[in-house]
Parts: sequence; structure tokens; C-alpha cells
Amino acid sequence: MDNGSRKWGRPYLSRPFFSLLGERMSDRVLLIMARKDSRWIAGALNLIGDDCLYGRNWGCVEDVPFLHFELCYYQAIDWAISRGLARVEAGAQGQHKIARGYLPRPVYSAHYIADPALRGPVERFVMQERQGVEQEMEWLAEEYSPFRKE
Repeated sequence: MDNGSRKWGRPYLSRPFFSLLGERMSDRVLLIMARKDSRWIAGALNLIGDDCLYGRNWGCVEDVPFLHFELCYYQAIDWAISRGLARVEAGAQGQHKIARGYLPRPVYSAHYIADPALRGPVERFVMQERQGVEQEMEWLAEEYSPFRKE
């Protein structure tokens, strides 16, 4: 709730969402938590795919430097490696992720634009944007990859 309130104005993952998640996908959820003394202070919600760990949501009740990276990236990567998953998908955007071992990869959306008058302009924009995003991903991977080049 804290993260949603600070960044987008209101929490968007509701109590019913978590109830349904537990009821329908409990075997596909990985929750990585941090504790300070005996109090839980942060957590990262991940969904387990067939060959990928999808991490996207994080929250905290106490600001601890670098804890976000530890829970969302380093612990997720360690868990995925230990289970033989091919990759960890940390969500869209964020050039800061490159320094943490994540190269740019395309992500896809399944949004549905209900208003027909808006659907066309959004579709045209996305088609135009795609080429620029692909070029930027190639450039970032070439210029800033933390991995040794052959």
C-alpha cells in the first residue's frame, strides 16, 4: 500500500486480489520478505512461470538503502538459478537494471482499449513507438551491458 500511495496515488492491489491469488495460484507465488529484528519491513511479490520468475511488485514500511535491489533483483536471481529457471523478468523500464545484470528485453501487454475512438490512436502510437524502443534496447545492450563481449 505504501509503494502504491507514494508512486501512483492509490494502492491498486486489493485484498480480494491477494485472496484470489492465494486461492488460484498459490503454487506460482514467491514472496521474498525482509525482517528487521522481529518486524517484517519489506516484501517483493514474484510469479513463477515455467522458465521465468516474474517480479514486479514491491513494498516497504521502512526505507532501508538498497533493500529494494536485494529483494527484487539479487534474491530473485538467486532463487531462479537455484530452481533452474532460464531468466528473471524484473518488469518494464528502468535503465538502472542494466548495472544489476538485466539486459533490455521486450515486454508485452495485453491491455484492451474499450473505447473504439481511442483504440485506433493508441494502436498507431504503439506501432510507431515500437521501432524506437527496439533501437534503444539494442543500443543499451551494446553500450552498457555488464557482460563480457566475445
